[in-house]
Amino acid sequence: MQRSLPWIVATGLVLSLGGNGLGQDWAKAMFRQTSHDFGTVARGASVEHRFPLENIYLEDAHIASIRSSCGCTLVEVTRPSLKTYERSEVVAKLDTKRFSGRRDATLTVVFDKPFPAEVQLHVYAFIRGDVVVQPAQARFESIEQGVEAKQTLLITYAGRNDWQIVGVRANQPYLQCAAVERGRNQGQVTYELQITLKPDAPLGYLRDQVVLVTNDRDPNTAQVPVPVEAVVVAGVQVRPSPLTLGVLRPGQTVTRTLVVQAKKAFHVLGATGPDDRFKFQLPEDAQVVQLVPVTFTADTSSGKVAGTIRLETDLADTSALEVTVNGQVVLPASPAAASEPQANEEDGDLPADSLPEPVDPVKKPE
Repeated sequence: MQRSLPWIVATGLVLSLGGNGLGQDWAKAMFRQTSHDFGTVARGASVEHRFPLENIYLEDAHIASIRSSCGCTLVEVTRPSLKTYERSEVVAKLDTKRFSGRRDATLTVVFDKPFPAEVQLHVYAFIRGDVVVQPAQARFESIEQGVEAKQTLLITYAGRNDWQIVGVRANQPYLQCAAVERGRNQGQVTYELQITLKPDAPLGYLRDQVVLVTNDRDPNTAQVPVPVEAVVVAGVQVRPSPLTLGVLRPGQTVTRTLVVQAKKAFHVLGATGPDDRFKFQLPEDAQVVQLVPVTFTADTSSGKVAGTIRLETDLADTSALEVTVNGQVVLPASPAAASEPQANEEDGDLPADSLPEPVDPVKKPE
């Protein structure tokens, strides 16, 4: 859902309300969620959570600064400047090496464009000091899809003589895990946690966890998550994905280039877009890296541009490659409205005095 902010210009809500009230709603609407509970985590575990955000407006958005209320949580933003439909993430990393016990933090995201605003995100965690994970997480880097990979982590516990891991649970079907006891002596217990990334793992960056189920008497600490991170790559890769066209006027033409890479030379046999506004220039020679220019020409219609580009190759055992594409076609501003941002909604225009709703699409006024 994408729209403009004429209501801020018309009413001056941001300036009049400062850091509170409805003037902050436009920024909060870009976030999918504003809180996360890590639950119980082991000391030394590498724990992070990503808060996704997307610029759903015609105006450029910019994050001027970001801060955490607690030193137990480090915070950063992957992309501070966002054009229409561009995405970013606010990354909260929990420091489980220097801190333990109950830890809560408020993350304040400060915007200075298109208007001043603040959004507060919240994270919660309980860090156990008696359970240690080494290394801090299971990390599978650049694993080709269809190939099985394994990691072994060491779990150590100091405390009760009868402490046990009674089960291990994976949150995803492509993860397989087991805990094997390796030692027990005077309250010191050692396990090996074996994690397998199965060949059916999906493409892309994966971040999940497996859960250690223990015999702790307190149900709040009986389960300990262990982070799992993986990057699964295809035999053939296409970038950028998604392909962003930006904001265009009717009749405007833009060209973007897709880079297709494989382990051996190949041909690109064909390409199709969401509609006939997309044109492609196919390379003739077989290459390990192929460049495919994509040209989009906007017609007289306005609204969101979205869909899938499909590329056919002569590589055996490789299905058609798919890349999502997005953009926006907007009508020129009328002279009377040239001094303020123009509302645009996929289903119609917003009236100048309406407030944007972050969840429900705005219907065209009757």
